[in-house]
Amino acid sequence: MNRAGIATVLGMLAAFTAYAPAAQAAPPAPPATSTPSAECADQPAEARVRAGAHITERNQPGTAQVAAMERDFQNRLGKLKTTRAAAAITVRVHFHVVYGSAGNVSDATLNSQLDVLNDAYSGSGISFTLSEIKRTNNASWFSNPQGYEREMKGALHTGNAQDLNFYTADLGSSLLGWATFPSSYRSQPSMDGVVVHYQSLPGGSIGNYNEGDTGTHEVGHWMGLYHTFQGGCRGQGDRVSDTPAEQSPASGCPTGRDTCSSTGADPIHNFMDYSYDACMYEFTPGQAERMQAQWSAYRA
Repeated sequence: MNRAGIATVLGMLAAFTAYAPAAQAAPPAPPATSTPSAECADQPAEARVRAGAHITERNQPGTAQVAAMERDFQNRLGKLKTTRAAAAITVRVHFHVVYGSAGNVSDATLNSQLDVLNDAYSGSGISFTLSEIKRTNNASWFSNPQGYEREMKGALHTGNAQDLNFYTADLGSSLLGWATFPSSYRSQPSMDGVVVHYQSLPGGSIGNYNEGDTGTHEVGHWMGLYHTFQGGCRGQGDRVSDTPAEQSPASGCPTGRDTCSSTGADPIHNFMDYSYDACMYEFTPGQAERMQAQWSAYRA
């Protein structure tokens, strides 16, 4: 996929967004001792599902929760001692390959995923460097990462707020990935990170979602972005001024789609929509500013 670089970000502004495209059968019930983070009120998560799915996103924050998150974000920005030009951010990536009878993806595939991230975020002041690749053979975690999320992450999570814990597993027939927000790190640091379907990695078997941009999308949430269609056509949407309002997720690559009366066609090429991987190639300067500000507020 061709990627469009975005202008170098000067200044640190407050803007904020998140991503999801498919439908799956409910995962098997986890044991009573396992509590998925999606059930925790203070641990919002965003998910990506395949186009045409009817699955409800994992704990997508509603209007009231977004408002609370934004108040906290603005409060934290206000407490920063200085406002400075955006600085380069280097994210240390810890790949956790969780596998069973399948799913033990190669180092080459993971390095390709890292290349996809660096290509997608080029120009934003954000880059990614490999810290480690850790492999865990656990059939239960692999086949039901939602149900065993707390147990899995509790055992595998490493590093601090500046470390990206990137888990791969089998998320089922439709769910492609999910992520936590920066604002959740302080209350539940071990739950921080992104989880993606191992077949969504570059060269995977999931048609239209196998170029690695599920990772790009989920890392966008981890960096503090909402979906481009957050809030639909009303209100403040994704809290980024240069992403046109969008009523609902895009499916496929519907060029020229325009679902809101406000200026601008739907941002179907944005990594934070639900378009096919091949259709997405950009973050906006406003999104880059948002990620820089979220990093300063919660991860620096």
